[in-house]
This record gives sequence, C-alpha cells and structure tokens, in this order.
Amino acid sequence: MITGQLKSKIDKLWEEFWTGGITNPLTVIEQITFLMYARMLDMNEQADEKRFARTKKPFTRRFNDNEQHLRWQNLRHLGAEELYKVVKDELFPYFSKANDDESTEGAIFNEFMKDAQLMIQKQSLLVKAVEMVNDLPLENSDTKGDLYEYLLSKLTTAGINGQFRTPRHIIRAMVEMMDPDKNSRICDPSTGTGGFLSVSYEYLLEKYTSPEGVEREPLFDIDGKPLLDINGKQLENVLYSGDLIGEDARKHIDTDMFHGFDFDATMLRVAAMNLVMHGIKQPDIHYQDTLSQSFLEKFPNEAKSGMEIILANPPFKGSLDEEDVCPELLRKVKTKKTELLFVALIERMLRVGGRSATIVPDGVLFGSSKAHQQLRQLLVDNNQLEAVLSLPSGVFKPYAGVSTAILIFTKGGTTDHVWFYDVQADGFSLDDKRTPIKDNDLPDLVAQFKARDKAVAETEANDKTQKAFWVSKEDIISNKYDLSINRYKEVVYEEEQYDPPKEILGKLVSLENEILADLKELEAML
Repeated sequence: MITGQLKSKIDKLWEEFWTGGITNPLTVIEQITFLMYARMLDMNEQADEKRFARTKKPFTRRFNDNEQHLRWQNLRHLGAEELYKVVKDELFPYFSKANDDESTEGAIFNEFMKDAQLMIQKQSLLVKAVEMVNDLPLENSDTKGDLYEYLLSKLTTAGINGQFRTPRHIIRAMVEMMDPDKNSRICDPSTGTGGFLSVSYEYLLEKYTSPEGVEREPLFDIDGKPLLDINGKQLENVLYSGDLIGEDARKHIDTDMFHGFDFDATMLRVAAMNLVMHGIKQPDIHYQDTLSQSFLEKFPNEAKSGMEIILANPPFKGSLDEEDVCPELLRKVKTKKTELLFVALIERMLRVGGRSATIVPDGVLFGSSKAHQQLRQLLVDNNQLEAVLSLPSGVFKPYAGVSTAILIFTKGGTTDHVWFYDVQADGFSLDDKRTPIKDNDLPDLVAQFKARDKAVAETEANDKTQKAFWVSKEDIISNKYDLSINRYKEVVYEEEQYDPPKEILGKLVSLENEILADLKELEAML
C-alpha cells in the first residue's frame, strides 16, 4: 500500500506523459522505468562511495571520470535542451555499456537494456518526468515495490495491454496454495510484468518475519483522511522485514530463486525493474521463447526438470508454426495451440515432486480434440493432478470474458482423486467495472485447499453439490479425461409447488370480472 500523496504524484506523472503525446501505457511505464534505473544507478554508486570512504574497500565503478555528467545527481540540474541532448545521445547508449560490467545492475539488465530508446519527444516532458522521478521515494526499500505495483496497475485501466497483468488477488491465492519456502526455485515461463514472482517474494517476506519484525502504519489520503476498505476498516501499510531469512537463504533468494522468461523485451525490462524494486538483487530474467528448441539448448537446467514451483498465466490465444516448437513438447502433445503447449512445457520444466499452479482457459479442460485429451491424460496418468479450481468468467474483464480455471499438479506419480472447487466470487464485481464487493470465495478456497482430506473422497461427506468436492480417477477416465467442473458437480433442483389448473383459471376469471366491473363504473361516470 502507498499513501494518497504518493499516488497523486504518480497519477500526475502519468498525466504528463499522456498530455505529452505518449498514450500507450506500456510505453509510459517503460520510459519511467528507464529514468528510475538511471536514478538507482547513481544511488547505488553513491552508497558504494560512502562505503569506500568508511572502509577503503574498492568497488567496481559504474561511471568513469568521463561519465560523471551522466549521473542522476548531475543530470537533473541541466536545462531542458541540454538535458534532452545528454539523455538521448549519451545516457541511453551508456545503458548498453553499463551491461558489460560485473555490477548487480549489469547482471540484471544485460539482455534487454541495450535496446533502450528514448521515446519522449518533448524537452518539457522530459524535464517534468525527471523532476517527478527524482521526488519518488526510491531510497525507501519498503515503499519501492508498492510504488511500482501501483504504476503497473495502470495497465489494467488503460486498454488492451491489461492482458499482461493477472489480477494480484488471484496471484496471491495461487502463491498461498503453493506455499513456497526460502529454498524454493520458482519460475514463470511467460513472465509478463513479473507479478507471480514479485507476489511470491512478498509472501516469503511475510512468512519469514517474526512478530517483532512487523511494522504497521495507518494510511491516509492526500487530504489527511483515513483510507478505508470496503468494510469501513482503516487501511494500513504492513511492512515485513524478513528478519528470519538467514544469509545463505538471502543469497539464494537474490540470485537463484526467481526465474522468468518472455519474448517481449519491453515486458522483460518492466519485470526486471519490478523485481528489483521489490528488493530482489539479481532475478534471473531472460529474453526467450520458452516453447522453442533454443530454450532447451540455452537453458538446460531451467527448461528440463529444474524447477520446484511454477506459477503461470500463459497466453490463451494463438497458434504456432510447428517448426518453431520444441519437438519434445510435440511428442507430449501434438498441437499448435499455445495454451496446450505451455502446460506440456511446465510439466517438462518441473523436477519430480515439483508443483505448478497454472491458469488455463476452460477449453483445456473439456476440449474434445486428440491433443486436448492427450494433455489431460498426461496430467492424470503420468502426474498427480491435485486440483481443478474453476474461476468466474469475469475475472479478466474488461479485457476478456473467457472462463478460466487453475490447474494444480505435482510432477510424477499418478492421480487417484482430483479436488474440485467452484469459485463463484473473487471480491470484485464480474462486470467491466470490477468494483470491490463483499462476496469473496478466495480465502475459503485457500483454507479448504490446505485442509482438504482425501479420506472423504469415497464417503458420504464428499457432497458434490457443495463448492468443493472430490472426483475419482475412474470417473475422469470414463468421461474422456474431462476436467470441467460442470461435468461432475451435482445441481440440486428445488421442486416448485403450483396451484391446480382449475384453481388458477378461477382466479383469472375472478380478476377479469373485477376489471369489467371497474370499466362499467368508469363508463357510468362518463
């Protein structure tokens, strides 16, 4: 959570870009990301300089003697014309050079900052953007992640680019069900803005913070009035220090816990900055089409049996050229459909015993093609399909009304029963406005998932008229591996009682007579 005053600053910065002619929300975020990156480079350089003055321990300089004018503290004082010239002709080319060093920043951005371009055309806009980015509290590590999340939330209110961003409350529920620990290796093969990875990190901080390490501060709007939730309770910013994370675990979190891949360089820049702003020093983010053969060749440890947890919301639409798809995936499921190939990819990427929570369109659950059945058979016969969680069709509105579900499975073993849950409300209206409401099944979903007991699967307690129930493997196989919840959920119909037809007819005649009497009375008055 961030304060109303800080939100106001970001909103104002957004409006400046909009009025300055940059209306693509993804481009706005990318340009702000570049400026934040430039400022953070200088902030880290200053921190190293102060440490050197104290300890005399040498460090790798980010700016040599001829590049001091590119440091943020010097840039922001330039006049409009000179600022624009230096940023366009020197700072952005410097980003490519900075990737060659061994600093943390170089390690993170080495694959996609080299193509950075200044899209701001107006000198006045650049001056305002620099001033506003300079006012953002990037020094506060507890605020940076929330700040960037609020910036990313603009994607959901600014057109079709919102498809890149899975609702955070849905992600949070998936992360809670996966329950990662400080030694996990977590991956998203279609990273987008890095939401699954950043929320996983937030969950870990919360999980590994002692009661003494929690700080709470009430939130107020720009006028000083308390910010309230839908129930009238004052919102507060809860800060988790992660004080129970040891040095070795911290190193693993910073360098080898979070792995992300995408073939959109712009999204990768945004995702990398998102994770850095949350406090992860060197997230493993790469430009890569994970469905291609080159993924297996370039990243053998990640592409095959290397991951413990995979969280994903892969692309729902589109078909690929079979020549571009890894042959090993096609042996698992012969198709061109990306939504099927991604599930097969995730199954391959998991180590034995590794788990995945993946959002899929409902068509994956009941599609009748050979490829659809082949994929579902792979999950049921060769792995342990744990749960199918049906989501309401409006969770991705206003961008898509497609019905979706979350598949949770463990690699290896076999399936005997599958747990189903019918999510009917997620805390927001299911129309295009998606306004907050009180009805929310997600807390119950997470609680029931963690407490589910397979022992009830063959008993009377397994009531298929309820939101949650079990289905046996035999039933699934007999239905051609259909995994749609409507195939197995039992609907109870209440019998309606009606009056006998003669009695109804008598009431109609009586009513008709009353009407005629009123008409005759009216006629007499005339």
